[in-house]
Amino acid sequence: MDASKLTRPARQLFIYYLLIALCSLPAVVIVLPLLWFRYITLRYRFDDEGVSMRVGLLFRKEVLLTYRRIQDIHVTRDIVQRWLGLATVGIQTASGSAGPEMKIEGILEAEQLRDYLYQRMRGAKGEVPDVRETGHSLRVGTATELLTEIRDNLVRLNAVRDNGGRYKL
Repeated sequence: MDASKLTRPARQLFIYYLLIALCSLPAVVIVLPLLWFRYITLRYRFDDEGVSMRVGLLFRKEVLLTYRRIQDIHVTRDIVQRWLGLATVGIQTASGSAGPEMKIEGILEAEQLRDYLYQRMRGAKGEVPDVRETGHSLRVGTATELLTEIRDNLVRLNAVRDNGGRYKL
């Protein structure tokens, strides 16, 4: 998935907003225009730095999250969103708020977007230099793989100690 091409929500999001407005029976004349303006002003941008969202006409809200600040990503779908093929991707940071910092609404390929964001937030850009400077690189993997690598390195370090507890050179 090329997230840089994702700039607007899917058209099905307006249908979803229309159904929400109709459920508010007497307030439909107020809710529908508000959701219409939200839909036409909602914009996303994915670049090398992070993800940004801009929404609003009179009261504009702009959120910019760098990939390194992202802590967790949640994909949610209610029953109507599943029927329309939509999802909402919630992005959480360590800001201390209970809810997500940003909600990317109206996404058709939510799992691919989630995987893209996970790759970017984990810095999966390839190789990370090895701390032992042996001339090769350590591939960043899961936490278990990283802890196993640390354990193996500590075992190797212990093997080069002499009887006095000093390291042999």
